[in-house]
Amino acid sequence: MGYEHLCTPCEHQLSRRAILGAAGAVGLGALLKPAAAAELEKKHKQVLFIWIDGGMSQLESWDPKPNTVFGGPFRAIPTSVPGIHVSELLPRSAKIMQHLAIIRSVHTQDNSHSAGVARIQRGDPKNRGVTYPYFGSAVAKFLGPGESGLPPYVWIKPGSGGFIHQDAGFLGPKFGAVAFGDGKPPENLVLHESLTPEEDDERNALRQAANARYSKGRRKQMGEATSYVYDVARTLMRRQDLFDTSKFDPRDVERYGTHEIGRHMLQARKMLEAGVTFVKVNSYGWDTHGDNFNGHLSLMPKFDQAFAAIVSDLADRGMLDNVLVIAMSEFGRTPRINGHVGRDHWPEAWSVAMAGCGLKRGLVVGETNDKGTFVKGDEHDIGALFHTWFAALGIDSKAVEYDNSGQPLPIAHDGMQAVKELLA
Repeated sequence: MGYEHLCTPCEHQLSRRAILGAAGAVGLGALLKPAAAAELEKKHKQVLFIWIDGGMSQLESWDPKPNTVFGGPFRAIPTSVPGIHVSELLPRSAKIMQHLAIIRSVHTQDNSHSAGVARIQRGDPKNRGVTYPYFGSAVAKFLGPGESGLPPYVWIKPGSGGFIHQDAGFLGPKFGAVAFGDGKPPENLVLHESLTPEEDDERNALRQAANARYSKGRRKQMGEATSYVYDVARTLMRRQDLFDTSKFDPRDVERYGTHEIGRHMLQARKMLEAGVTFVKVNSYGWDTHGDNFNGHLSLMPKFDQAFAAIVSDLADRGMLDNVLVIAMSEFGRTPRINGHVGRDHWPEAWSVAMAGCGLKRGLVVGETNDKGTFVKGDEHDIGALFHTWFAALGIDSKAVEYDNSGQPLPIAHDGMQAVKELLA
């Protein structure tokens, strides 16, 4: 049996490492009245962004269609909210439906990973000849680091880590992601034994003076980014406890799961508790062109365990009022089952799960038709979700603009608007 049509690893790699531009922008505080800016800072908002790379099937998760031609072998089960059902592969999430908001009417454009990953995370604004920032970089710019002093945008992911400046687009590299490969800290984070803390302070003062001299006559964004990387490194040197998994409560480790997404989600909770503004967690391997049902039978329980655990913990700790939780892919999967017993890419009708600040809870917005092939009623593109998420975070996406070196730009697609049914 041939698999020539399936996606290749390099396509995924390119989609995550597309080359982005860089330029400047103003912060949210400069665009709001002082009192409003102070109030927003007082109630510091955060985001947990769970990226299911490859495309989670909506039919095996949030929008099951059992006993239909395309429904597959899994049942729909009731949730904690009467009348709302999800796939039987999500038993733990079903029990916390009272915290969740599901939108089943997402309709986007790109059915390839290389286009979809970037388009979805940038919000697909109208083409103005510039590369827009990912949502994480936008939130980092508008909400800042808060009082934690930690990098405002961190990414916990399988594989390697590093400073992912490309995510920031025209905002400039300062607002890129600090990625922790497998949740581990950057290399050489411990101060060398030959240096005392006082000597390190002197060395840092010399670095700052050299950076100031280097920045003269050069683009502001590049100097800021260089200083930022060193400042972040020094902060992380002081917060190595964030990476000490030996201090996790064994009961938490068991609840979240010892698998990859479980470990990463538990560390994400620790980052949120420490005050990080935007925490992104990746899960790879969801591109089920072949053997979709066994693939989701393996993948979904791990996601379900970790997702339900962190939403429950955020709710129990009183953090869900200030943390916006988003779990999504670049698209859904085809209702039609292919010759490899798989589902292909399907941006026409899929689902996104959310929870937390600014959102109503315990509801489903939108629906698909009986076979799950297309949206029934109003369709919602990713631009509408960006407006919704900004609104949930207290950012007026119709009034606030980016400033791209004097060029005003909308922060979300100016031909779309928020999904009001989701907003509290």
